[in-house]
Amino acid sequence: MRVGIIASRIRVEEKLLLAAFEARGITPTLINDDELILSIQANSVPLPYDVILERSVSTSRGLYALRLLEMLGNAVINRWQVANTCADKLLTSAALHEAGVPQPEIEVAFTAEAALQAIERMGYPVVLKPVIGSWGRLLARINDRAAAEAVLEHKEVLGGYQHSIFYVQRLVNKPNRDIRAFVVGERCICAIYRNSEHWITNTARGGKAENCPVTPELEALTVRAAQAVGGGVLAVDVLEDPERGLLVNEINHTMEFRNSIAPTGVDIPAHIVDYALRYATEVRA
Repeated sequence: MRVGIIASRIRVEEKLLLAAFEARGITPTLINDDELILSIQANSVPLPYDVILERSVSTSRGLYALRLLEMLGNAVINRWQVANTCADKLLTSAALHEAGVPQPEIEVAFTAEAALQAIERMGYPVVLKPVIGSWGRLLARINDRAAAEAVLEHKEVLGGYQHSIFYVQRLVNKPNRDIRAFVVGERCICAIYRNSEHWITNTARGGKAENCPVTPELEALTVRAAQAVGGGVLAVDVLEDPERGLLVNEINHTMEFRNSIAPTGVDIPAHIVDYALRYATEVRA
């Protein structure tokens, strides 16, 4: 089995994946996206791998690489359509809505004036998010009109074109934590609570990981959410709403998992590698 892993740099996660492949007698090829060249020509051929895992730190590099690799005929994880949906919070929300997956209330506007109306119609506090972004960056909790006007003006004047899409989400009164569930194929293999006194609970922002039992309810919800965006190897972020129950917040297609192995006791990279090998075999069949 010939395996490629696209990465900008080798993090702990990539080292763990390499070790899991080696344990199965497979030595993957590391493909540095700094050096990757993909041709769009009539005689272009696939790269010489049975499956390629996209692990680029750069969202844009990863998305374009997946699109071109699939065009060439390579089997990739995750598929471009899945990655493209998950990379965009608005596209993710649309996919979840179409699949009937519960999520927080969301309003979308295209001007600062309309966004302010949407925020006030929803009622304070709300969360204003960029449609593209990760690690909890550039999220803004808006508690009143003065804060809304200031943040909206900054986004409109200083932000890139994606910041002109105003994605407004009702703030969920979660219990100082959220849930990150890992879905591989058709299973939720494990989950963690991300605990923090701060309203942003990402582990990249200081949230502390603790094992979260995978209940039948959590399993069913997260697998449905993963299927809504096309399935694969995904991290589904879930909020506990005291009134509505479990709500899917976001889905990550190139998740980090180093902080989740010890508290859950689950060998996450081994599950990813086994899925990748099964997927490669199914594609070739």
